[in-house]
Amino acid sequence: MCDFTLLSPEEKKHYHEALLKCAQNFGGKNFFLHLLEAIRQTKPHPLLAKNSEFTIQLGSVGWNKVIFQDKLQLLLKARTNESKQNNFLPAPNEKNYKKILDIVRTLKPVVFHVKPTQKEDGAGFFFQPFDSIDENTVKLNPLFDALFFCSVDTVKKILNHEPKTVPLI
Repeated sequence: MCDFTLLSPEEKKHYHEALLKCAQNFGGKNFFLHLLEAIRQTKPHPLLAKNSEFTIQLGSVGWNKVIFQDKLQLLLKARTNESKQNNFLPAPNEKNYKKILDIVRTLKPVVFHVKPTQKEDGAGFFFQPFDSIDENTVKLNPLFDALFFCSVDTVKKILNHEPKTVPLI
């Protein structure tokens, strides 16, 4: 999803609507983009927080399981391969298949809650890191990808995307 220009018009529209809804539930595009910028600037990566929470003045992101450095490194490596093979899981005969499958099994039940500080800014939203397509196909949840990994400029492009309409004759 991070390479927005390669997506089909239907995918662009879908991601635009999903991210826009989440941004509105966090208080608007600007608050949402501010959250993303804060996540990108935080070192070490916010997913490694021992208290399973990332907090800024505008709100917080919390999750229900500690994520360790080795899992994050494998997640990042598998994430880059997902766009090439259209599946987060590598082929079962590949060397790192069991490790990637272990990441999916470990992180699949994790639920991320994104909540604004002020209740009037929105209700917040929640998501899981993976979308299971079938037994052998798993995709990284686009929201998880946008929140923690995609560039802020890409997310801004998605949020500001205007679907092209075909003029009626």
